[in-house]
Amino acid sequence: MNKIAFIGAGRMASAIVNGLLASGARTASQIACLGGDDNTAANLASRTGITAAPGLAALLDGADTIVLACKPQQLASLDPRLADLAAGKLVLSILAGKRLDRLAQTFPRARNIVRAMPNTPGQIGAGITAWAARAPLSDADRAIIDAVLGALGRVVTVGEPQLDAVTALSGSGPGYIFEFAAALRDAGEAAGLPRETARQLAVETLLGSARLLAASESEAEALRDQVTSPNGTTYAGLQRMGSGNFRRLIKETVLAAKHRSEELSKD
Repeated sequence: MNKIAFIGAGRMASAIVNGLLASGARTASQIACLGGDDNTAANLASRTGITAAPGLAALLDGADTIVLACKPQQLASLDPRLADLAAGKLVLSILAGKRLDRLAQTFPRARNIVRAMPNTPGQIGAGITAWAARAPLSDADRAIIDAVLGALGRVVTVGEPQLDAVTALSGSGPGYIFEFAAALRDAGEAAGLPRETARQLAVETLLGSARLLAASESEAEALRDQVTSPNGTTYAGLQRMGSGNFRRLIKETVLAAKHRSEELSKD
């Protein structure tokens, strides 16, 4: 198994490293990272045993795969030596909004480039990541991508034009869920529950419902109907959601995020 080099050592890079080590897909000696001016790389190395490289040349020496995990706005200021140092290597980018053609300008001699959109539940191995490749992957490179992104949770393949929609749905989706959880908590408190009790009930209801949906072969609407008695309490609540055009609001939310992702991809 070949060395993986991380450019960036923040939360998502840390999550991937943790997953790779926990799964046994790589050992600490097969992973190196390079951070910015902060101590993220040193802290990640200290916690996991991987190598914090002193510079770009040392980071990429012997590396077969590069994981680009810095901030998207840092892409333009990356060391121009990457064009040569990344020659023949597989590049995996998790930079939001940076298209494959743009990445190819920084890594013109990479053997292939993959663009991925993970989400924050990947920090606990419960994420889902969609990816697209610049060119068809070899079996060996597909195995590398599956191992690296699988460290965050489930993995799906899409066409690059679909990645803006992926960003809007699963990439930004945790933010919508957290906002809904906060609203449910506040509503429970308004209904007379202590705040902490309302929070616990909201969290466990979301968690349990998601698990039930994942375990079921039924559509979400069918499970909704199972808990909805005619003219009962759930029915009353759903009627209010319907009158507020809840589904249209969610649709507009995702489309607004998709539009913004498309705008960012043009930068």
